[in-house]
Parts: sequence; C-alpha cells; structure tokens
Amino acid sequence: MTDENPAFASRVSVLQVEEGVELAPKFDRDGLLPVVTTAASDGVLLMLGYMNLEALQKTIATREAHYFSRSRQKLWRKGETSGLVQKVVEIRVDDDQDAIWLRVDVVGDVSCHVGYRSCFYRSVELENAEAPVKLRFVEDSKMMDPVAVYGDLPNPTKL
Repeated sequence: MTDENPAFASRVSVLQVEEGVELAPKFDRDGLLPVVTTAASDGVLLMLGYMNLEALQKTIATREAHYFSRSRQKLWRKGETSGLVQKVVEIRVDDDQDAIWLRVDVVGDVSCHVGYRSCFYRSVELENAEAPVKLRFVEDSKMMDPVAVYGDLPNPTKL
C-alpha cells in the first residue's frame, strides 16, 4: 500500500495489475479515471463520468456513486441535488485498472440531468451521413423535469 493512497495497492508489475487481486488504479495525468455507469437491472448505459482518488474512495465506502466534475472542478455525489442517487451494486475495473465500470440501481430510474433515463438518449444517423450529421432521439420522453429539479438552467443559447 502507498502512503498517498492507503486504500489501494502500489502498482509493481503488469502481472500484479492485470492478474492480481489488489486494487491498484492508474489515474491519468489529471488524477482522473473514466467511469462507465450502467443500470444493474437491464444493462442500459446511463452515463460516462470521471473519478478522482477521493470519488473512488467515497464510492467504495458509501456504495453510492461519487464523481469528479471536470467542468466544476469538484467532487459530487450523484443525486445530491436531484435525489436521483445511484446505489452501487457492483464495481468492476478493467484489465490495466485505468477505467471503472459501475453497475447501479438508480432512485427514480433517471441518471441524466437533462431529464432522460440515460445521458445517451440520442444516436447518430449513420444511413444519411450528410453534413451536418444528424442525431435521432432514442428515448421517447423525459422522465423528470430538470427545471423543476434544478431550478433555472444555464442560458440554452450559450455553451
């Protein structure tokens, strides 16, 4: 174990990382790990997020998903504002321990702040790839009203 990170093992060999039983995550140069989150009930991809060391530690300790917001530069617990908490059923790590997969049960069954179940609520139209490329909605309706949950949203005409 390392002094900087007492919960996780030091990375000492490829064999240890790829075949061992110790969690030795490899954070990127910004101190982040990508996280894919799916619904435990049916495998639907809900979101892609990032964790820093603290988010991963809190997720393991509380069994509720915590992420690091790159845009706000802060830790956040999924559902702290909306109540749409992600209860962790399983955490998997990929072969070289630089990505996390969370399987979760979601209070309210909604994970997207826009109001859809999944953050991946649109697909790219591949059959008609003219410029500009178009998107097609794959979710029929929003499952919650984001303005009612979060209040006024940022100006929709500005990025």
